[in-house]
Amino acid sequence: MIVKNYKLKKIAIFASGSGSNAENIIRYFSDSTEIKVVSVLTNNHNAKVIERAKNLNISYKIFNKSEFNESVEFLNYLIKEVDYIILAGFLWLIPTRIIEKFPQKIINIHPALLPKYGGKGMFGTNVHQAVIDNKEKETGITIHYVNEHYDEGTIIFQKSVKVELNDTSETVAEKVHQLEYEYFPEVIESVILKK
Repeated sequence: MIVKNYKLKKIAIFASGSGSNAENIIRYFSDSTEIKVVSVLTNNHNAKVIERAKNLNISYKIFNKSEFNESVEFLNYLIKEVDYIILAGFLWLIPTRIIEKFPQKIINIHPALLPKYGGKGMFGTNVHQAVIDNKEKETGITIHYVNEHYDEGTIIFQKSVKVELNDTSETVAEKVHQLEYEYFPEVIESVILKK
């Protein structure tokens, strides 16, 4: 007889801005008996994700650069409290010390089809405008593991969407957001539960 290990897997979500993806992930796992979002962490005091976390009764933590890069307490908090780290619109490079403690357990979503349009400074509107400027026929999302470099970790999942001639960076952003909302929580679930 095979006995499955049903130890609850705990997630921390890192976000720097609005937090719509974070909220979507929290809602997706709200009734799960296997995966739970335990905290939202942000490097931005004014991030809308703080309000979303409060409204959803999820604890949140605001941190600065030195805590993130050097603090033993910050690292120990992560090691003690979470199994997986999810980046949902988080703009800082993850320090090696965190990556080493969470090998293949930090997952990011990028609003383009990597390796195109990745790297430092390639986020949000910057990505979508570059797609438009280069007259790409398609764009999409890439969900990948995180390593020491921006957007270079092993790709887990990609989904594309057509870019029409009359699309603007705003309409492309909307299409990409829809893909993010639809697929990101499902992919997180399948990675964590090894489906």
